Amino acid sequence: MARDKKKKVKRTVRKTGYTSKVSYRLREIPIKQIHVWKEAQARKLDREGISELAKSIKTEGLQNPPMVQKEGNLYLLMSGQRRLAALKRLHAKKIPVLVLTRKTEYAIPDAKAASVIENIHRKNMNVKDMADACAFLAQQMGKSKAAQSLGLSVSTFKKYHGFAGVPDDLKELVPKTISRDDATKLYQIIPNLSKAVKIAHKISELDTATKKRYLKVLAHSPNLSHKKIMKKAKVLALPQHVSLKLSKRTARGLGIQARSQEINPNELANKIVSDWLERRGY
Repeated sequence: MARDKKKKVKRTVRKTGYTSKVSYRLREIPIKQIHVWKEAQARKLDREGISELAKSIKTEGLQNPPMVQKEGNLYLLMSGQRRLAALKRLHAKKIPVLVLTRKTEYAIPDAKAASVIENIHRKNMNVKDMADACAFLAQQMGKSKAAQSLGLSVSTFKKYHGFAGVPDDLKELVPKTISRDDATKLYQIIPNLSKAVKIAHKISELDTATKKRYLKVLAHSPNLSHKKIMKKAKVLALPQHVSLKLSKRTARGLGIQARSQEINPNELANKIVSDWLERRGY
């Protein structure tokens, strides 16, 4: 690697929601001076993937140096977390980096946000990590701007953001046992984690429509047993709007009765059917 090599270049990057020219210098610095803040670790690095990347760098060299921003005696990592981990695995002492110039560097909150966005776009994230990233970005730049930066609709962003508040034990069940949205709804209804996890396992085999009805009943009656909730959920599946075809004579009679009682004919028909079923024990 070249020692203390400097080269000023420019490129277009997405900068917290808008596009701008960013310039940086190519330098070689001690790897121990690069700092990865907690928020920048928007995803857990899989060991197998890092091992493969390390082998690639060893045989082919580092094609795209990590980007950093100088802060005091340290360099804050903007992008290239996986590459940095791979270089550490190779026991590199010094590495080439792209150092943002003072003219285009970020304020610290925006730098952290940009680093999170960079990680999201470079590698697919699991649902839990995506939720944590959305929660951080919402705090840094607001939901609307954060959603735009991630290329998400505001409604989708809010769903991920809501999921960020779900405990890890429940998040780990997504998506194999329960969906992200169902996990969020379940924890909002049942804040008791152990109980919520048990319910998640119980409803894991239900189809999507039944799960939706189950959670609706659970939200209304959270203390009901699983058996009783299932019974009520099945009732909700029954058609509640039934069309009746009446003869002209019957329709005329229904209209006369409705006017005499000063109610809508549909309401009267509904009352007649309901009363008839109740007399028969339904």
